[in-house]
Amino acid sequence: MNDADVSRQIQQMVRFILQEAEEKANEISVSAEEEFNIEKLQLVEAEKKKIRQEYERKAKQVEIRRKIEYSMQLNASRIKVLQAQDDLVNSMKEATGKELLRVSDDTNGYKMLLKGLIVQVVLDMYSSFLLRQLPKS
Repeated sequence: MNDADVSRQIQQMVRFILQEAEEKANEISVSAEEEFNIEKLQLVEAEKKKIRQEYERKAKQVEIRRKIEYSMQLNASRIKVLQAQDDLVNSMKEATGKELLRVSDDTNGYKMLLKGLIVQVVLDMYSSFLLRQLPKS
């Protein structure tokens, strides 16, 4: 073999080695790109999961606050109703007390009131007695 043949063979080997190196570099680059995309996808999915969990947690908090607010409003309205009932009962007691004082000054009116109350009590007792005598079903 002469120098030209040796040089040609060396050049051919160099091209072959460069081509192999280039192919290997391309394979490594493609593999790295795939690994990068897989890792990126995993990170994105993990962050999406965290965001969903945070959203669910905040949605639960909002729902709990809404229920608490509703309960507080319901209790406030119940308190208003009870207060109104209490005020009405107190005003009725006051009016009844005043009326009793007025009636106690009137002898005939007082006698009529006592008769009416006695009749009412007797009727109430009699109706209770009759109700107890009915057969239970």
